[in-house]
Amino acid sequence: MIVDARVLREDFVPTEVVHRHDEVTHLSETLEPLLYGERAEPAFLFGPTGVGKTCIARYTLEQLREEDPEIRTAYVNCWQEYTRFRVLYAILEAIDRTADLHRSTPKDELFGRLEAADEGPIVVILDEVDQLEETDVLYDLYRLRHVSLVMIANREDELFARLDDRIRSRLHASTRVRFDRYRTTELAAILQRRAEKALEPGAVSDAQFRTIADAASGDARVGIGILRSAARRAERRGTDQFTDDVIEASIPDAQTAIRRKTLEGLIEHQRILYEVIADAGEIEPTDLYDAYERRVTKPKTERTLRNYLTKMVHYDLIEAVGKRRGRSYRVVDEEVQTSEEDGAVGESER
Repeated sequence: MIVDARVLREDFVPTEVVHRHDEVTHLSETLEPLLYGERAEPAFLFGPTGVGKTCIARYTLEQLREEDPEIRTAYVNCWQEYTRFRVLYAILEAIDRTADLHRSTPKDELFGRLEAADEGPIVVILDEVDQLEETDVLYDLYRLRHVSLVMIANREDELFARLDDRIRSRLHASTRVRFDRYRTTELAAILQRRAEKALEPGAVSDAQFRTIADAASGDARVGIGILRSAARRAERRGTDQFTDDVIEASIPDAQTAIRRKTLEGLIEHQRILYEVIADAGEIEPTDLYDAYERRVTKPKTERTLRNYLTKMVHYDLIEAVGKRRGRSYRVVDEEVQTSEEDGAVGESER
């Protein structure tokens, strides 16, 4: 049934996008000055998870490089690369400038090497930019005339609240490209395009695409995950078409796989916060911070912890219950129960 499994990957960048033409045009117009030897103004892509922000950013840059292959690009996931050192190193690695560098290289030396790499433009995608712990790196990159920034985050107000005045004033006039949730019909069309390239013809009916899209609630990650899980499940059963029961079983399976992948991507201090909440069942912020501090030797600031919690809420790992003063946190799904077959799919997702 599966003819090209790559197309069913969450990070696959299609050669043609569906239902995001306005967003592609907006970002392309922002980056167009690079084709004429000028610097592009910074651009922000804002919206909830699963609405195509990362895909559109990477797609647009691929289109840009087709017009000018001399433009260099670097993709940095700030969920993993969250310090000034890690961001600078990741950019240098993307443009092949890490020879003789090591993890103890001073940060200023990294910046100096990037500053010297000015023989052509570099476009840097900072995904999950609101996860940065050392936001001064944004000021570093803004100062480099040969570096243009594309920054991806969930909410503008939460991101800008974390920036100091020096950075905020420079980025305030940046381009904003805003993404809304996909409608069911839009997501069904996206899934159909994926299936046309990934699966044998006729494997999925139009009604089944709509069923999957409706279950995904506008989140393309979930929709693609359901499609991928159902295809693998159908293959194991030896069938050449999706059945309704296969799709029904694949919905929680895909949600479990996404949650597991997100949990595996948490950095140490985020994971500790999650474990404290899971152990408590439900816990208020003050008690949560106290319990967290007892488990670590070098605790993060409360501001950083609040940012971690906000991000985990966005990714449906935890939920915030109540208003600010009476707020508490609890995990969305503390224990994911899966059948033996579900577990097999989960293993293949990792």
